[in-house]
Amino acid sequence: MIPSENEWMDALIARHGPELHKRFSSATVAVCGLGGLGSNIAIALARAGVGKLLLIDFDHVDITNLHRQQYKADQIGRCKTDALAENILEIAPYTKVETVMARITEDNFADILKDADIVCEAFDNAESKALLVNGVLEQLPGCYLVAASGMAGMDASNTIKTRKITKRFYLCGDEVSDVSDTIGLVASRVMLCAAHQAHAVLRILAGEYDV
Repeated sequence: MIPSENEWMDALIARHGPELHKRFSSATVAVCGLGGLGSNIAIALARAGVGKLLLIDFDHVDITNLHRQQYKADQIGRCKTDALAENILEIAPYTKVETVMARITEDNFADILKDADIVCEAFDNAESKALLVNGVLEQLPGCYLVAASGMAGMDASNTIKTRKITKRFYLCGDEVSDVSDTIGLVASRVMLCAAHQAHAVLRILAGEYDV
């Protein structure tokens, strides 16, 4: 039986305390790209009690996604936005989820992300990464950005770190590894980087800004 909304919120308050729960539950976080990084980020934030998630992707679930992304075999062929929203609401049924099935461009990103407190960059394309990072930092002055660089291969877990680049820009990963230079993306290492990104979001919402 699904708990009532009051029971759900009481459990989160018992875990985090009322002040931290208020910060999390009143926040809107955008996740741009719903692959190995983005799908794991979104589920971690939903579990933590982030109030609203904006999920953005233009792709569909493929069998090759299932080894590292938070989708199920019976969701192959579905829009990632719809499939991930469904999975999140099974896990955290009172999360507000808004989906945008679109490719982020210079023309649409500001409108899509205008209500986000924090944007998570979770793309696998360098050009798309640069467009989003530059766009958010230049045109959305009230928004924080948590991006990723380097999580491929079998290198040690502790090479993945979170680094504060500017006041509003955090970068997670090893900043070195590239898919083309290694055996590719391994689920556990991708999830480590996603966890860094999700935790960076929660720390920002908590007012714990890294030096």
